Amino acid sequence: MSPRVVTLGETMALLTPRGRLVAGSALTVGIGGAESNVAIGLVRLGVDATWVSRVGYDDLGRAVAREIRAEGVRVLADTDPDAPTGMMLKELRGGRPHRVRYYRAGSAASRLAPAHVDAVADEIAAARVLHLTGITPALGPGPRAAVARAVEIAREAGVLVSLDVNHRRTLWSDTEARAALGDLIPLCDLVFAGPEEAALVLGLDPAPVDAESGAELAARLAKLGPATAVMKLGPLGAVAHTGGTAVHAPTRPVEVVDAVGAGDAFVAGYLAELVADRPVEAALALGNAAGGAVCLVPGDWEGLPTRAELAALRTDPITDVVR
Repeated sequence: MSPRVVTLGETMALLTPRGRLVAGSALTVGIGGAESNVAIGLVRLGVDATWVSRVGYDDLGRAVAREIRAEGVRVLADTDPDAPTGMMLKELRGGRPHRVRYYRAGSAASRLAPAHVDAVADEIAAARVLHLTGITPALGPGPRAAVARAVEIAREAGVLVSLDVNHRRTLWSDTEARAALGDLIPLCDLVFAGPEEAALVLGLDPAPVDAESGAELAARLAKLGPATAVMKLGPLGAVAHTGGTAVHAPTRPVEVVDAVGAGDAFVAGYLAELVADRPVEAALALGNAAGGAVCLVPGDWEGLPTRAELAALRTDPITDVVR
């Protein structure tokens, strides 16, 4: 396995109805969380990854930890005897994902605190990358302080700090997010964002973007402190601003079945090439390919690809069933 990436954040039980949600409906139980999605994506791409979090002392918490561990991720999840594991419900429209509703207030992970981070300080200090998202500090003062402590440990150890903005308006206001992320981003070495998230952080009005305007947003994000800022542009690919230069990588169009988790897959692909010391062009290309692969499959993380699967998609696109 390649050098280790440590992620920190909440993973919840994911409930998905098979059709319209009515009395007597069947629900599929799965898991979902941005940070564990990245960790699973990294392992499938050949990178050693660790997920740090908290779960409740309940069946859902055991299911979350078991599923992530089964994917080869090192799980360091403290168990809270009093708080439950968070849940989310995926609502469908026309058979496709339409909205995700969160039930995470008072969850075990919302009680994450600096002491829980100190307990895994050696793991963070030994990593090549500490990857965070803007979701964790949105969970409350404790998780926000835990993120700050994790960044402090990483910076003292010379560990690269990566942040995906991942703004969730259901968790906090734009004003709160702008203030907290404004403090956090200057402490990071690498920042990922979508155009609307970049506009939020920079105090700009959201506007449609192309590759050129995406590069401008990335450059402005980089001026806040990170050595590299990456803009995820969806069907337009991605653009990175690093070393004073913009690098744009277009992507191949795909037929989108479920776009949830594509951003996490992109980050996993980018980080996989980063820890292998490959150039930013390669990191963007693998991120685009991984993000596109996830869009082909229902679910948050189930479609996260291996390198062999990505190679097969390039040379033998999905067509008819082989019989």
